[in-house]
Parts: sequence; structure tokens; C-alpha cells
Amino acid sequence: MAEFETLTLEAAEALMQSALEAQGASAVVAASVAQALVAAEAEGQAGHGFSRLEDYAAQLRSGKINGAAQIAVSRPAPAQVWVDADHGFAYPALEAARAEGVAVAAEMGMASMAVSRSHHCGALSVQVAALAEAGFIGLMVANTPSAIAPWGAREPLFGTNPIAFAVPRRDAAPLVIDLSLSVVARGKIMNAKKTGGEIPEGWALDADGQPTTDPDAALAGSMVPIGDAKGTALALMVEVLAAVLTESTLSADATSFFAAEGDPPGVGQFLLAIKPRDGAGFAARLERLLERIAECDGARLPGMRREAAVATARERGLQVPRAYAEVARRLAAG
Repeated sequence: MAEFETLTLEAAEALMQSALEAQGASAVVAASVAQALVAAEAEGQAGHGFSRLEDYAAQLRSGKINGAAQIAVSRPAPAQVWVDADHGFAYPALEAARAEGVAVAAEMGMASMAVSRSHHCGALSVQVAALAEAGFIGLMVANTPSAIAPWGAREPLFGTNPIAFAVPRRDAAPLVIDLSLSVVARGKIMNAKKTGGEIPEGWALDADGQPTTDPDAALAGSMVPIGDAKGTALALMVEVLAAVLTESTLSADATSFFAAEGDPPGVGQFLLAIKPRDGAGFAARLERLLERIAECDGARLPGMRREAAVATARERGLQVPRAYAEVARRLAAG
């Protein structure tokens, strides 16, 4: 039996949606989640794609994810959008935030979007790219369950707390930058655990603060931050914006995105949409900058691999681990 099977993007979304509906999500919510997971898979971010489905289904069944969440959108200030995810999936709440935020930014020149009482939000690149495709500079941060220790300590207090940025380009796909504040996203370690593989040294530390290649020991320990102390400082900045400002659960108090047991994690996300003052002039100046980078010997723009992966997925379909596809079909069958 082949290790992978090929699914078109449309077939992958339909399979995901069927599985989520069978586990208690509404058709609208299931479609939103499926679209986001498949988009992440197409980008090559396997830790935010099919690998999440079984955990999501278990949390729907246990009630840790509210399958009947009532998303509430408000505008507490002229350029501020507030979204209460009601402990449901993050993706429909983020869609609501972007829809209102784009309208506000078109009117005000910029908009901030705070999402509270949320859950795992997957690949942030998908969210900021949507803002850029609407003509706005997009910035997003999110807090996640604790995985990174303050510099010099062993106990994790910050999440991997990702940051993403996207900017619209003239006659080209948006420039998208998406990075975790750990050396790798924690989802890659969970994916290694599920597939029975080891992780490279340098990704994580065990509970004693020692380097490890064992995904179980890594999940019980902490992630290595990018840039050492600078990475933990950035994680603190994200924590303030995504958790403190949005009145959400701190990373140190948030429950797992993977386990079905426990209270909802209740984390937060924060987004900015900025409208360039002179669209054509901004686009020209941006292209001059990017051309200068491209002229540097050996340089490449961030996001080029992502863009190539998406193009390949659209043309040839997704290479999905057969085990994950079989899980999805089993879930869809109820």
C-alpha cells in the first residue's frame, strides 16, 4: 500500500468537511475549517493540515471545541473590531474578523482585529494572505499553549506564538512571511510523534533542558526559540498583543490544542489591516525594494517556497499520508 495518496484540493476540502460535519460541526463551520486546513496543507505546512483533523474531531465530541459557537462581532472604537469566538473553531471567527476589518480599514485607513476565546488558528499565512489579496498590508500574531521557556529558565510560559505578515504586490502573488518563534512549529513535532519519527537535534529540549530528538520528550519539555533571548522577547510581545490585549487565556494557562480533555484553551489572535495611502506609488516602491533583494547573489524572497508549493498543489493535487486520509474517511462515515 502506498504511503501517500493524491487528492485534488476540492476533494480534500470535501473529505475534511464531511468528516467534521459527521463529528458535530455545522456545514458552514466545517467548510471554513476544511478550507483553512487544506490551504495550510497546500502550502506545505503539514502540521496545520490533515494531521489536525483527528484531534479536532475528538475535541468536538468532548465539547472542548464548541460546535455550536455563536460568534459575536463588535466595534468598540472606530478602527477596532472585536470578535468573540465563543470557544469554537478559530477559522470562522477569523473570517468574521477579516470581513469586518477590511470594511473598517477601507473607511479608516487601518483596522485592528482582536479575536478572543479562540482555538488553534493553523497557518497564519492563510489569514494575512487574504488581507493582502484584498489590497491591505496584513499583520497577525497568535498565542498558543506554553512551549517556550523565558530565556535562562526551563519551565515553558510562552507559546510558539507565531507572527505573520503579508503585503499586496503589483502583478504578483502577495509577499507572505510566516514564522514561529520557536525554531520550528510545534505541530511538526506532534506530526513526528504521530508518524513515529524522530526530530532533528536543535528543535527542542527535554524537561531537564537537554537537547532531544524524541518527540515525546520534546512535547514534555520546551521548544528552542529563534534567536535565543531575542526569540523569547518577541514571544512576550506576541503574548501581550494576542492574549493580554484580547482578554484571552495566557499561554501558560491554556490547555492543549491536541488533547480532548480539559477546558477550552481560550487563546487569542490579533490582526492589523493597513491601507497604503497611495496604492500605485506604494506598489512601485515595494517592487523596487524586492528587485534589489532579488539582485543579491544567492538571495530569495521569503514565501517563495510557499508560493511554489501552492502552485504545485493546484496543478497536481495534495500528497496526503494515506493514514490521515483513512482517518478522515472513517470520521466522515460517523
